[in-house]
Amino acid sequence: MRLFVGLDVSSFDMRVCFLDGEGTKLDTFAVSNDLPGATFLKERLLERVTDQEVDVLKIGLESTSVYSFHPSMFLHHDKDLKRFGAQVFVMNPKQIANFKKSYSDMDKTDEIDAFVIADYLRFGRNQLSVVKESQYMALQQLTRSRYHLVKAMTKEKQHFLQHLSLKCNTFTQEVDSSVFGNAMMELFLEKFSLDEVAEMPLEELAAFLQEKGKNRFDDPACIAAAIQKAMRSSYRLDKVMEDSMDIILGTSIEIIRTFTKQIKEIEKSIKRIMAGLSQTLDSIPGIGPVFTAGIIAEIGQIERFEDESKIAKYAGLYWRKHQSGRFTGETTSLSRNGNVYLRYYLVEAANRVRTQVPEYEAFYQKKYREVPKHQHKRALVLTARKLVRLVDALLRSQQLFTPGKGREAMT
Repeated sequence: MRLFVGLDVSSFDMRVCFLDGEGTKLDTFAVSNDLPGATFLKERLLERVTDQEVDVLKIGLESTSVYSFHPSMFLHHDKDLKRFGAQVFVMNPKQIANFKKSYSDMDKTDEIDAFVIADYLRFGRNQLSVVKESQYMALQQLTRSRYHLVKAMTKEKQHFLQHLSLKCNTFTQEVDSSVFGNAMMELFLEKFSLDEVAEMPLEELAAFLQEKGKNRFDDPACIAAAIQKAMRSSYRLDKVMEDSMDIILGTSIEIIRTFTKQIKEIEKSIKRIMAGLSQTLDSIPGIGPVFTAGIIAEIGQIERFEDESKIAKYAGLYWRKHQSGRFTGETTSLSRNGNVYLRYYLVEAANRVRTQVPEYEAFYQKKYREVPKHQHKRALVLTARKLVRLVDALLRSQQLFTPGKGREAMT
């Protein structure tokens, strides 16, 4: 028996369609998108397959925000369904939409969508990957949350610097941005006026910076002098405007500190999960714990993918061929379909790895010289595509990275 189950999931219900191996519709019904509804769906599935020799049992649903998470995990982990070899697939909605275009006269209803999903599973032309295990899903939520917090903190820092330029318009010109940190934030939280800072004894200001900066400044007196120079040369604001800027800067600093604290908490949780996973990606020079966790979180168990080309396609790191008759396009654009988080981690990791591993730097430079435009972007993406082969090899073999050895290091 070959059974294909399509689920069209919404926030409140699931439309279900059963198809056999010939595409015959065996059953259609709707259940609520909650535990009782999923349990009823499981029971209907077991009724269908009990006392049958099941060759294929595939269950598919689109990745629809958080709505598909619970039913996919419920069905994936169910022990009774596992006895029949059930596989659960969460698919890209774009793939289903493109597949549906082959049914030119088909209406748009939830019941029909469930049929299309089941039929897509039945055809099986595209290699599908099963749903990830729980520890990878948990890691994915943590790494994605960290990603968004870092982006939000970067935006908040830009907001802070914008209002800092209103309070002290020459500050960023006179003071090196690399020294901006806790000491600088403490300085503005004290709500000193420009004149108060400018007239403060240099030794006192240097001591303040060194204390708040936890003795991290090599030359606090030099930094203090640069700050005072900025304060003296900046325009003065009236009292109303200066008070308003102080409130905005203080609020922004508290937000930045909150982001920093929460990012550290998330990183602790990421570290705990990573400690329980067997992997050797962190043996690659330059890749670091952040990119290692991000890549593993998005890929999940490596067995989900047939080979490295499927990982590259999942990340959107592939180029479609453009050929018609005797014409073959020489330049094609990057697909960009796929997992945007995995693509980000791979590209950023490739940029770090090339600075540490000579083979990757040589490959990057070779690709950089091949074209006259967009050299860095193109070379970096191609280097990331090369890195996919190494990531795949290390995750499958569980071996440590060895520079210059093996196809993955030399390709």
